[in-house]
Amino acid sequence: MKKILIPILSLTAFGLVSFTNPSDKTAKEASYAVDAKQSKLVWHAKKVTGEHSGTAPIKQGSLILNDGKLKGGNFEISLKDLTVTDITDPEYNAKLVGHLKNDDFFAVDKHPVAKLQIVSATPSGANKYDVKGKLTIKGVTNDITFPAEVTSNGKAVTGKAKIAIDRTKYDIKYNSKSVFSSIGDKAIDDVFNLDISLVAAETATTAKAKTK
Repeated sequence: MKKILIPILSLTAFGLVSFTNPSDKTAKEASYAVDAKQSKLVWHAKKVTGEHSGTAPIKQGSLILNDGKLKGGNFEISLKDLTVTDITDPEYNAKLVGHLKNDDFFAVDKHPVAKLQIVSATPSGANKYDVKGKLTIKGVTNDITFPAEVTSNGKAVTGKAKIAIDRTKYDIKYNSKSVFSSIGDKAIDDVFNLDISLVAAETATTAKAKTK
């Protein structure tokens, strides 16, 4: 009797995410590479006397779908290339960017990249998910949860998410009122927000698998 070998497909995104399901022969798992040029991250932070916003480029990443549903993935954010977009004065703009990059905030010389790993995604409606993940900033990793919207046409995937982040959990305590109670009108909110848009295309491996 001839032995029948059943191959098991395991997709790994940058060594961070891996999924296998040998019991489900009908599941179709696919990896999509994030297009850094088409993807975008906008940050927004508030303080007692005002607010600021800017961007930080998506460096690389992937999204993993199973039968068209989000299952996992990860992406990297280039903090060393972050910008401030609400200040038009070149000198003031450069001063704030420099401050955000130093040790008071993101310490980009030591930690140039932030990482977000999608651990699980639970459907909550049409193309909507409740996502659990792990976010790493300044070498500190915390669990996070956030809603996301993900759509796919088979060849490309788009994802959108709004994430609120407590910076003090990542050792970013500069002018935090929760840390320095007497700081007064110099206080900066502990929570800042990310508005993320990802565009991803099928990888060569995924495209090849579809033809089999």
